[in-house]
Amino acid sequence: MMIFTSLLLLLATSALGQTVYDAAHNVTAITGTWSSGSQNVITGSGFATPSQEAFTYPKTTGMSYSFTSDGYYEIARYRMTSNGTVPTCITGVMNWSHGTYVLASNGSIVMTPFGDGYQQIQDPCAAISNFIENYNYTELYVLWNIYQDPVKGYTLQLYQYDGTPLPPQYLISTSPNMLPTQALRNVSGTTTSTTVQNAAVVNANAGERRWDAASLTGLLTVISGLGLASLLL
Repeated sequence: MMIFTSLLLLLATSALGQTVYDAAHNVTAITGTWSSGSQNVITGSGFATPSQEAFTYPKTTGMSYSFTSDGYYEIARYRMTSNGTVPTCITGVMNWSHGTYVLASNGSIVMTPFGDGYQQIQDPCAAISNFIENYNYTELYVLWNIYQDPVKGYTLQLYQYDGTPLPPQYLISTSPNMLPTQALRNVSGTTTSTTVQNAAVVNANAGERRWDAASLTGLLTVISGLGLASLLL
């Protein structure tokens, strides 16, 4: 996992060049807790209870990212996905993870989990309508910046591996609202591989690497033109 994280940093830096972290790039520090939309999704004990593999459901969907000044992060995500064919089949996903992050000199962020993340998936039309699985992926965000919104104030914009922006998140506290920055539950060596759309990812459980189509395509996009694709084959 450390080798893979280093490779992500090398590839991203080579592909995108250098970024100067000044006031033009960020009007304030990334340290603190950020939340999207109505800001009902917030990291910390009010969202996830890792020791019980449990969640407290927010009033609305959204996402929240927290960062410490010494390199730790936490992510809370709650989303609903509709089914165009069967409108009543709405899939709900509660997702939590935390670990360490690195701000690369090219303007990207690499987030490496502790290995105790998990998510709950509810789908009334699936064979198994409600289950919890491990979620432990290293995530790459190729760009990010912080700007001043005239209404919401400080706003964090993260960009996915393919350049697509995530919903903007607004600063709700300069002090990060997070669970302890260490592994908080025991994790078995097996997990179910899922499609992750917000970053280039690799499964961190038990040293396995399981690539899905979206993650592999995204990572190869990052490294295209560098002559390094052979490292992954």
